[in-house]
Amino acid sequence: MSDKNTGIKEQGAEEVSVSWHAMSSTDVVEELGTRPENGLTSEEVKKRRDKYGFNELQEAPPTTFLELLWAQINSFVIYMLLGAAIISALLGDYTEAIAIMAIVVLNAVMGIIQESRAEAALAALKKLAAPEASVLRDGHRVSVPTAELVPGDIVFLEAGNYIPADIRLLEAVNLRIDEASLTGESVPVEKNAQSRLEKDIPLGDRKNTAFSGTLVNYGRGKGVVVSTGMNTQLGMIATMLQQVEDEQTPLQQRLDQLGKVLGWGSLIVCGLVFVIGVIRYALQPGAANFFSAEALETYTELFMIAVSLAIAAVPEGLPAVVTISLALGMREMVRRHALIRKLSSVETLGSATVICSDKTGTLTQNEMTVTRIWADGNFVGVTGSGYTPKGDFINDGKVISLNDFPAVKTALWIGSLNNDAQLEPSGEQAGQETYRMIGDPTEGSILVAAHKAGCSARAINTGFPREQEIPFDSVRKRMVTIHSVQESEGECLSPLDQADDEKREWYIVTIKGAPDVVLDLCSDMQTIKNGNVELTEDRRNQILAANDEMTGDALRVLGVAYRMVPVLPDEINSDELEKDLTFVGLIGMIDPARTEVSDALNTARDAGIRTIMITGDYPNTARAIAEEIGLLRSGRKVMTGSELNHLSDDEMITNVLETDVYARVSPEHKMRIVDALRANQEVVAMTGDGVNDAPAIKRADIGVAMGITGTDVAKGTADMVLTDDNYASIVSAVEQGRVIYSNIRKFVYYLLSCNAAEIMIIFLATLFGWPIPLTAIQLLWLNLVTDGAPALALGTEPGDPDIMDRPPRPPKEPIINKYMLIGIVIQTIAITAVTLGAFAIGRFIDPEHIEFAETMAFVTLSISELFRAYTARSEFYPLLKIGFFKNKLMNWAVLGSLVLIMLVIYVPFLQPIFNTAPLGLEQWLEILPLVLIPSVAAELTKNVIRKMMAKDNRLETEPV
Repeated sequence: MSDKNTGIKEQGAEEVSVSWHAMSSTDVVEELGTRPENGLTSEEVKKRRDKYGFNELQEAPPTTFLELLWAQINSFVIYMLLGAAIISALLGDYTEAIAIMAIVVLNAVMGIIQESRAEAALAALKKLAAPEASVLRDGHRVSVPTAELVPGDIVFLEAGNYIPADIRLLEAVNLRIDEASLTGESVPVEKNAQSRLEKDIPLGDRKNTAFSGTLVNYGRGKGVVVSTGMNTQLGMIATMLQQVEDEQTPLQQRLDQLGKVLGWGSLIVCGLVFVIGVIRYALQPGAANFFSAEALETYTELFMIAVSLAIAAVPEGLPAVVTISLALGMREMVRRHALIRKLSSVETLGSATVICSDKTGTLTQNEMTVTRIWADGNFVGVTGSGYTPKGDFINDGKVISLNDFPAVKTALWIGSLNNDAQLEPSGEQAGQETYRMIGDPTEGSILVAAHKAGCSARAINTGFPREQEIPFDSVRKRMVTIHSVQESEGECLSPLDQADDEKREWYIVTIKGAPDVVLDLCSDMQTIKNGNVELTEDRRNQILAANDEMTGDALRVLGVAYRMVPVLPDEINSDELEKDLTFVGLIGMIDPARTEVSDALNTARDAGIRTIMITGDYPNTARAIAEEIGLLRSGRKVMTGSELNHLSDDEMITNVLETDVYARVSPEHKMRIVDALRANQEVVAMTGDGVNDAPAIKRADIGVAMGITGTDVAKGTADMVLTDDNYASIVSAVEQGRVIYSNIRKFVYYLLSCNAAEIMIIFLATLFGWPIPLTAIQLLWLNLVTDGAPALALGTEPGDPDIMDRPPRPPKEPIINKYMLIGIVIQTIAITAVTLGAFAIGRFIDPEHIEFAETMAFVTLSISELFRAYTARSEFYPLLKIGFFKNKLMNWAVLGSLVLIMLVIYVPFLQPIFNTAPLGLEQWLEILPLVLIPSVAAELTKNVIRKMMAKDNRLETEPV
């Protein structure tokens, strides 16, 4: 066996891809050096295992605790906090150092607790492999662990088996394999041992190949292992998962950017203050020698002022407030059926500009449903969806009784008899009984339709027990069953009420299959009112036209027919049974769209979010679903994976702007689509539920997996898991993500305007030659305690009423955009002015005691910030519109902060610590007008900002 023909990548060797599906089975066996009649010898198995290793997926190293810890502290703001804590400790101010370190530790602990789950994607992939495989070795059929399979092993496949490796089929008898988790195909794929296929045929069309991790749904088969371990299609997905690097979310990028701006800005201001102070001291008449003890003492005081500025500049509470706000948002997400695996992902979904959605199980229900039946020139619609047997039958827009349409009843009767599926109750959900399907979902959909007509499969099969059958064959494209007749309620759908007593003792032959094949075997057809009539050429053409119409609507269509024979044949001969049949009708089914998807798509579109369907299903089916739910827009394209193969990366970047639906795509195609969208500066959310979705889910800015139908692989890779598999929950999560980001902006605006004012207060006081109005401990108290509680309360705001009517914010827009910057500048001026004013009043009243003036400044600054917290509840809606006291948490936060301010001022043992003095009624009357000025300025600024946003098309309408 030549190395290159194994398709296995040797360590250190170049991987060579072999298109096994494009080779004849004889050539495959020869190239792999095996024998279908005897299999490999034990000696050859050992040699190949030594050479190629075990049939296992290789895992990436798990994330360590230190890596998790580093991820939490690796930001510029945290570095500044750590630096401030170290400097405070070196200068002997341990209270400040401990307080700052407590904030850093709290932030790290909360982040680690939330994100400490190890990546489970590859572990889940390994679980998909069957524990045992039936193989032929040394001429004997034996069971071995799947990990011991090697290329060239001959494997036997039976219904219920997971495929243990990638296998080129040598034999296939009615073999159907469920590949939904790999390709997205909602219907089990019919397999055969066809000699060879085209080399570039999509994965879902490789009928002569079975793929590792997929499930045998029906029939049996035999094949030769061509790829094992990381070289299987499942292994390639695992490789892609390992190669996709975790990237910072937009929120993380913006916070880091903000931290750097604040950090460098504060360092520059601190340096200026220190330099100005040194120069002013040196230029004073009679100044001491530059290196004298007196001069060094002055320099130390100036350095402490600079440290105070640094403390004022750094929003110590920001990391903790962001983390806690995101955690609160996660709790709200769970209430909305969305489970968040990473804190920062809460915000990222709110910034999404494109949602790439899988079709099967995401936009559709992943439950085949009969929606239309044709009989004798009449189309009868069937309402309801999924496996719940509730629905009506519709003709010409009206609910009908099937007693008036006996041919439709007969079609369902035949479909239920000629059927191997089972419909079983599975419990209750939301007060309604739920059902599960065992067997082929296409056959199962017919059972559900029969239930809607009032007859259970059990009753029908009891009344007409199966005696013989000719199983479905992909070559014959039909299935035949023979039934005897018993006295039973099973006759509720049968045509026997039209038969004479003698024929009720006969046997019934039913046939179900491809409409054109079934039609060729029929000589007459059942009508609605006139019994059976001859199947003329015109009637045949009418049936074929109806079939074309149904398939044009992306329905999977089956034809049904029957005949009655007087005796049970001794030998089942298709030539004898499949003739002179009575054609009854056509049954059309589809995996239906979720009922709530259309409204959810419209809501997303109103929010400026584009949705793209990416599926492994056929283009006609994808187009029909996309048009039904309103996803496919006029003038937009539907493209297939094979067409994408001919596009360069640059062409892909242009193509994604014009295409709404991608069909018959592979995992590699999904990755290219996501990459092309991101190259267009889109923030991409990728939804899905299958193994095939996992690499693209991880590559996207945020991955969304389905919690019920989703595979463990998809869930383990995703940032967010929908617990109800409801597409509407995605839109709800987008809304909540926008609310959370809006709230983050609110408390960033609130905290930074406070911090900027604190910087300017100290800077201007130093520039004027005044004493420093605020001490370092007062600044720390303001940043951590007084401002912290209202900032947290801002994180619980429900959001502005039009938040889903705005377009997504520009992906590159920083947290502090031009609108916020205007607000920060105005608030900085207002707060600085009133605080310095209060300090000047305090110095005038009691020039001998500086702590009195400091207390006036401290109280004015604190209370003005508390009042301004109410105005910060909306960036541009006036307080009168959103209500003064609707945020109850804000009310308690402000009240609590006021109490703490009073304690600092009036509790004797706290006064020396915070350098405060008690204030009288007269001072409070002087302070009150000052503390209201920043809030009034904030409300006036909103009016200017909302006019600017409306002019920039950032608002649909100007709020009033």
